Amino acid sequence: MKKVVVYIGVLLLAACGAPEKKQEQTASEQADGKSKITITVKGSDTVLPLAQAEAENYMKENKNAAVTIVGGGSGVGITALKDETTDIAMSSRPLKMEERVKFQNKKMELKEVVIANDALAVIVNPKNKVSQLTHQQLGDIFTGKVTNWKQVGGSDMKIVAYARETSSGTYEFFKEHVMDKKNYAATVLNMPATGAIVESIAKTEGAIGYVGLAYETKDVKQLAVSYDDGKTFVAPGVAAAQDGTYPVSRPLYFYYDASKENSVKPFIDYILSETGQKIVADVGYVPLKK
Repeated sequence: MKKVVVYIGVLLLAACGAPEKKQEQTASEQADGKSKITITVKGSDTVLPLAQAEAENYMKENKNAAVTIVGGGSGVGITALKDETTDIAMSSRPLKMEERVKFQNKKMELKEVVIANDALAVIVNPKNKVSQLTHQQLGDIFTGKVTNWKQVGGSDMKIVAYARETSSGTYEFFKEHVMDKKNYAATVLNMPATGAIVESIAKTEGAIGYVGLAYETKDVKQLAVSYDDGKTFVAPGVAAAQDGTYPVSRPLYFYYDASKENSVKPFIDYILSETGQKIVADVGYVPLKK
């Protein structure tokens, strides 16, 4: 008797067109893009504008691709990659040894790709009459040894130094290559995003900070930098970064798990292509080749 009831129930469902409705839902889901190849990219705020521009153009040319870009800092992206909550980690610094060990412990085979280069610009408020600083002076400012602009040829005005937060690859790079691995002064203000540094310096006459070249705006002034004790000062720029004359330059990285290569490599190959590298230059970064 139970078998008869079940059989009748199935017939009634068929008569009501239930299977057709299910079929319509599946087609609708596909139309909504659920069948698309989805890629999540997370990490460096320095790389963020470039990744956004590349993703926008890539998706125009590849309608079945959906690329989501999220900032937060290099360390955030690398942690997300380890926790498998992103497909690609953006980083403005190479992986640390302890990070590599964590990936090895999870038996994740990491792939590293340099997608572009960047010049790290030191910026001040446009009202500041200082237009250049030496390597030594920059280090002294961010370690707290120099606290007033008059000590480096400027007005009698307190220096307000801004840096990225500790999870930022830019924070690490500046500490290693400009401050010679010395600690930041306790008075340095750590900002959660590069845009926040630009905004703060634009509003604060005595401020100084550092940003990726693509964040240059007329609201702040870039400084020329000398790494030969003041003999030669070079302003940040694409050409100066390409020919090696600007000393504060660095590569920008994508990291991903080898197991995701089939899904992420087409997007990475696009960035490395002639079209992708033209976008690198258009956004304000340094292409891999001249």
